[in-house]
Amino acid sequence: MSGETTLAGTPPPVRRWPAADLSGTDFDPVLTELMEEGPVTRVQLPNGEGWAWLVTRYDDVRMVTNDARFSREAVMDKPVTRLAPHFIPDRGAVGFLDPPDHTRLRRSVAAAFTAKGVERVRDRARGMLDELVGELLRGGPPADLTAAVLSPFPIAVICELMGVPAADRHEMHTWTQVILSSAHGKEVSERAKREMSAYFSDLVGLRENSTGEDVTSLLGAAVGRGEVTLEEAVGLAVLLQIGGEAVTNNSGQMFYLLLTRPDLAERLRAEPEIRPRAIDELLRYIPHRNAVGLSRIAMEDVEIGGVRIRAGDPVYVSYLAANRDPDVFPAPETIDFARDPNPHVAFGFGPHYCPGGMLARLESQLLVDALLDRVPGLKLAVAPDRVPFRKGALIRGPEALPVTW
Repeated sequence: MSGETTLAGTPPPVRRWPAADLSGTDFDPVLTELMEEGPVTRVQLPNGEGWAWLVTRYDDVRMVTNDARFSREAVMDKPVTRLAPHFIPDRGAVGFLDPPDHTRLRRSVAAAFTAKGVERVRDRARGMLDELVGELLRGGPPADLTAAVLSPFPIAVICELMGVPAADRHEMHTWTQVILSSAHGKEVSERAKREMSAYFSDLVGLRENSTGEDVTSLLGAAVGRGEVTLEEAVGLAVLLQIGGEAVTNNSGQMFYLLLTRPDLAERLRAEPEIRPRAIDELLRYIPHRNAVGLSRIAMEDVEIGGVRIRAGDPVYVSYLAANRDPDVFPAPETIDFARDPNPHVAFGFGPHYCPGGMLARLESQLLVDALLDRVPGLKLAVAPDRVPFRKGALIRGPEALPVTW
């Protein structure tokens, strides 16, 4: 890769980004420094090889993620510097396809993630949540909110949407936890991914002539019609199932924020009509992940923010940084429930926009309603700095959320 890449002739230095385990909702100090250094910097992450460009400004992030000159597919077979010790998506997985293949594969399950598709699971989701909160209240304080509600609820909802039988939820959760951790090492994570893939291969294969509305039925029918291959369907099912558990971490951070800032929780109790907008502001603010996600490769020379990125160079975008861009979000460090407009990119942007964004919003709203209204005295049972946060995780969130009421 060429080093002569700024228009001025000297490339920015390569910054090592150790992506240390962070507590609470602290914003990554290394990312803060990188944002201050300029719109485009160079980073080296703990795994993989070499360095990659990092794009942090809101407009640049949206440009890169929606521009065909930056390819996800071209990353396959390249040992790009990355956070995880293992390479999560399989060949042909939707996360590493470009249009038109990406468009074709996403279309096969689109119906499940539309407003109508998500509405289909609302009543069932609310019922499952009511049961979990009822059990929490019957058990009495203190309790671990993560174990009691924030973990089982998203698992139940994504399994419902996917068409995974309730009896298999625990196994799905175990596989997901191993795949999403960088602490177990490559072999263990790869084995979990193979096992989950084999499970979905069987499930999708059984549903080739299905007329069901769940994701595996839609995928089975698409395979049966010859629109997608079984391998493509399985890769997509694995990514959607894993992504469904992100709500556990997002809602864990959300409730950690609300419980350490009781003024915010009280406001949401007093003004339920502002909750949807408040949830969007919390989604903008919380640092969803460690470091960055999946990279792209520049397919030709492109200039961004006065820096020339060469064809073949790897490029990362930071949605977390984009959500703190002061040119788009005035006073970005402030949680402002009246923020309007709030065009955050917490669910990504462009063709790879998270298909589960609408589902995640629904789950967040149901959780806020249920826990704030049914457990009015909800508060942390330990000091904020005693709440354990996940170690060695790609997605950030509390491991446990000890509460009382």
